[in-house]
Amino acid sequence: MKKKIIIGIAGASGVIYAIRLLEHLQKQPVETHLIISEAGMNNIEIETEFNSDRMITMVDYVYENHNVGAALASGSFLTDGMIVIPCTIKSLSGIANSYTDNLLVRAADVTLKEKRKLVLVVRETPLHKGHLRLMTMAADLGAHILPPVPSFYHRPKTVEDILDQTIGKIFDYMGIEHQLFKRWGTP
Repeated sequence: MKKKIIIGIAGASGVIYAIRLLEHLQKQPVETHLIISEAGMNNIEIETEFNSDRMITMVDYVYENHNVGAALASGSFLTDGMIVIPCTIKSLSGIANSYTDNLLVRAADVTLKEKRKLVLVVRETPLHKGHLRLMTMAADLGAHILPPVPSFYHRPKTVEDILDQTIGKIFDYMGIEHQLFKRWGTP
């Protein structure tokens, strides 16, 4: 049976992680539901060779971020979870405080209230105590905080290798099989 996953792209730097995630999800038995914030759309065009039209072709369903009445805003819309990649501090704050003024935050809020998996790929540095407090609040609600912190034990050779290690960690949490990086202790 196909997994059903919501992907939220907020406006933080690092949208290449979202693009790489979507490229790998296309090869998986996963139904994808995409929400891109306006700032996320801007960053796609600023940071990459992609545009929002190309992103839309990589997923099964796309939703307008201002449409808080979309199916994703209801707990009766069954999913296996949600990934916010990259996750801005603003989106993190909305999620941690249940301030659901857009669909991305509302879908994350629904994911938490329904006890489904929520991955927040928080992309900010350095962090002050307020950022850390928000991460703790979101984690206390059930979110999985997964900042894109690369490891090097698998000896990455390309930027894609570095991106794939983070995507692989997300896949591990979401229960999606992959061969995106060499695991510690494997020959």
